[in-house]
Amino acid sequence: MPTATASVGKIRWRIPIILGVTLFVNYLDRNNLSLALPQIARDFGWSDREIGSNGEWLLGAFFLSYGLSNMFLSPFAERFSPKRSTIAAIAAFSVFTILCAPLGQSLTALIVLRLLLGLGEGVHIPMLSAITSHWFPDTERSRANAIWSLGIILATASAPLLIVPSIYAIGWRPTFALLGAVGMLVSIPLVCFFVRDEPHQNHNVSDMELVYIRTGQGIADNGGMRIQRSYIRDRRFWLVVLGGTLNSFCAFGILNWLPIYFNRAKEINFEQLGWPLAFIFAAGIAGILVMAYLGDKLQRRILLASIGFLIAGIMVYIASSVNTLSLLVLFFAIAVFFQSAYGAQEYAIVQCLLPANRVGAGTGLYNGLSVLFGGVGGSLIPGSIVATTGSFDVAILSIVIGAFLAATVMFVLSRTIKY
Repeated sequence: MPTATASVGKIRWRIPIILGVTLFVNYLDRNNLSLALPQIARDFGWSDREIGSNGEWLLGAFFLSYGLSNMFLSPFAERFSPKRSTIAAIAAFSVFTILCAPLGQSLTALIVLRLLLGLGEGVHIPMLSAITSHWFPDTERSRANAIWSLGIILATASAPLLIVPSIYAIGWRPTFALLGAVGMLVSIPLVCFFVRDEPHQNHNVSDMELVYIRTGQGIADNGGMRIQRSYIRDRRFWLVVLGGTLNSFCAFGILNWLPIYFNRAKEINFEQLGWPLAFIFAAGIAGILVMAYLGDKLQRRILLASIGFLIAGIMVYIASSVNTLSLLVLFFAIAVFFQSAYGAQEYAIVQCLLPANRVGAGTGLYNGLSVLFGGVGGSLIPGSIVATTGSFDVAILSIVIGAFLAATVMFVLSRTIKY
């Protein structure tokens, strides 16, 4: 079988790389607001409490429409075609990012645009998951998913170096327009010319290779990996959704609030945020590569995720109690590294519980619910704490609780799914 799969290797391994580029652009558009929030707050003259109350709605609006879009549009998008739906999603979120420049003159306008951005991005990741499941067997999916998931980490790590200087030099509105244009000019042509929904015979792929890719030899169908009955009735799927929700709460809580936390609570100047934030989020690159390899190698994906959450929570707690910049960056970087254990396994775990023809719809339901509750929670709960107490340190501690809960859920799940 290794000889059979060699001929298709170049075709299929380039696909997650291209999908990763589109996700890189996606996350630059998504994360630009959290990085621009200190400047937006300055332009609008908000106090710390106003940042908490207004910021929670600005950040949470995206996750509300994004989650609903994942759940309700993904089934239609999968039937329409994962490739064409990916192109449509890129076009939509690029346009709405561009429109922030001329229309983002008020809090209300920005909230509406963030709602539309979430609606446009909703089917992107579910379609990437569907395409990956068509091209890779179960035994390779941690690595295949990790390749395009690296787009998230790379965007998160490089965004402070790209977006913060741009905002400082030309302002946040022109920066948003520039980011939106990149999606239209780069991502759409790449998907059009280099991505296909699934292997075809004109790719010189044999029937044996197609069977191998679609079923994943070496995985017992009755062993809990590929479930043909409705995943809606599978309690393990809902445990994964709960774990994903807690992961989204932690991930987006850190991602959305860390720039303003460093700026206001730790008194780091806005123009100096770039390298500290970039180093912290770059730790996720190493984390996702290491954990993806270990996930496929050890076939202990869920237990790895549980351990990662536990260590991440401990590191965030320690980080919240220090004021030295170097230590602050170090502890948050370690937290991001270990939290990446879940990100590296996330879609491989979800895909193994879904019928082959429902991967896009099932991923949309999973992603939608986890982001709807976790992403919105990661925006609203820390924001509400800041609005009530005026303390960013107390808000960050809510992330610690979320990480410990996630570790518990994933440990329970690891006892129910056997590889």
